Amino acid sequence: MIFNFSFKLLLADGEKQLCQSSLYKTYRVTTSIPVDVVWHRLINLADMSWHPLFVKTKLPQGLIPKPGLIFGVVTRLTPIPIRVFVENVRPRELLSIRLLAIPGIEQRITYQMESTLCGSYIAYSITLKGWLSPVIWWFIKPYSAKVASELVNAAAKSLP
Repeated sequence: MIFNFSFKLLLADGEKQLCQSSLYKTYRVTTSIPVDVVWHRLINLADMSWHPLFVKTKLPQGLIPKPGLIFGVVTRLTPIPIRVFVENVRPRELLSIRLLAIPGIEQRITYQMESTLCGSYIAYSITLKGWLSPVIWWFIKPYSAKVASELVNAAAKSLP
């Protein structure tokens, strides 16, 4: 009886749910490293050792991401692999992926790159949707804040 009552409180006009929430955050880094170097480090999905949240991926070396690619990744928070879906790829500009972890949460990650006169501009955006997004954000926020800078650091180490 309480569950049905709570469920009715969550519905507005019989269609929309009030409990849905979403979160969008972007982190930006400017660097003197060329976009090509950063891009090649990013698209090497088999080696995500630079990523603060991902431990390893289940991909062969040298595989280039293309829209529709689905692969597994193990995070530092759980030993259970989660599935990752590559949504959009524009070489040297954009990589968009969606994490298919658990019901109740939709997570989209976008890496954007731009070459400017002052250097390269790298943006890491994360979008969380669903009723679990505040809880998930509480766990991943410290890791998400470091992703763009760690990508640039890894690209700098790969320079000759």
